[in-house]
Amino acid sequence: MDKYKKSNSTILSIIFFTIFIDLLGVGVLIPVFPLLILPGSAFKVTPDYWSVTQGYILLGYLAASYPFAQFVFAPILGQLADPYGRKKILAFSIFGTAITYVLFAIGIVTKNIPLMFFARIVDGCTGGNISVAQAVIADISSPKNRAKNFGLVGMSFGLGFILGPFIGGKLSDSTIFTWFNPATPFYFAAILSGLNMISVLKFLPETLTIKKTLRLSVTRPFHNIIKAFSCTGLRNVMPSTFLFNGGFTFFSTFFALVLAGTYRFSQGQIGNYFAYVGIMIVFAQVLIVRRISGKVHDYKILRFSMFGTASCLLFYYFVPGDHPQLIYIVPPFMATFNALTYSFNAALVTRVTPAHIHGESLGINSSVMALAQTIPAVISGYVATINPHLPIFVGSGVMVLGGILFWVLFKPRAAINSSKPTYTKN
Repeated sequence: MDKYKKSNSTILSIIFFTIFIDLLGVGVLIPVFPLLILPGSAFKVTPDYWSVTQGYILLGYLAASYPFAQFVFAPILGQLADPYGRKKILAFSIFGTAITYVLFAIGIVTKNIPLMFFARIVDGCTGGNISVAQAVIADISSPKNRAKNFGLVGMSFGLGFILGPFIGGKLSDSTIFTWFNPATPFYFAAILSGLNMISVLKFLPETLTIKKTLRLSVTRPFHNIIKAFSCTGLRNVMPSTFLFNGGFTFFSTFFALVLAGTYRFSQGQIGNYFAYVGIMIVFAQVLIVRRISGKVHDYKILRFSMFGTASCLLFYYFVPGDHPQLIYIVPPFMATFNALTYSFNAALVTRVTPAHIHGESLGINSSVMALAQTIPAVISGYVATINPHLPIFVGSGVMVLGGILFWVLFKPRAAINSSKPTYTKN
């Protein structure tokens, strides 16, 4: 650790920026989505003979392509980082991300749907560098500051989600500058990725001191899913984790379209709204999650927070189109329940597994979350053909089912016996 003592702040800054750019690229797409399929949009990419419902199905698959590629390749990038080093793999993955942003922008301008899919899939493959970034943090962290350093990952996720939709909304709005269009945010993200790659190559030292022999397993992500639903401890948590994340994917995939179609939001207003949601999430993390962490058992929080998020989605579903101001009531509550669920779920995963496999268990959790962002995204495209609002309702129902499963499956006493977590009583 001493080798990196003076440069730890630089290393952490680079890793923070890397994860932030990954999430920024996901966020900028949110306000752009409606422009790609809604009638009357100058940047509609679907053929004129396509119906709007066909466009919904297209967006479902387009939204699913990124997390599915990430699900497959994130463990592979993590394995490659052990024999080849963190720096090389990280720089390579960032370069791939920069190229795919440019390709996606070209796909929008030329209305080339296959190119857009190709760009999102490759971006998912290279954007799976979160496992490599986490490995760098583990390399330079002592047991004392490891939790604090890993906390930066969550912070960079939050900031990416705040600024991504905001930047995507503003840079795609031609009323701000006439040369702005839906491709502009992706050119901007490509430039940031290029700067990020340069910073990795120039300033990031190689943090891996002992390189391992390459033992590449391309089936690792699928083994992760099998373990998630069969491993003692995890099998009582992961079904509800999958359903909760799946429910949120139903909501997030098409909510921008609801804002544009039902409430007549411009892409700039959509970006502002999602940024507002992101700010509420940060406030919830700082003001609520940190204050109750360690004071209330995580499983007790999860027994209610999942239902709280589901009720917020249900409120969205029933807000009428002529009262858009009501949707601004929801984010403080949804952000609180959502932050509690994600934070305490991660804590619970480490509590129900032995200490020597914490890293593996978090990797399994990431695989489950990625798959939960893939399957519901595809299904939501078909559900939206019935009614664009319906994925929100379905998402709420899926979350409720996840909450019920958690009540039924998770038994605190059994968790104590299987992994010796720090619970003191039931």
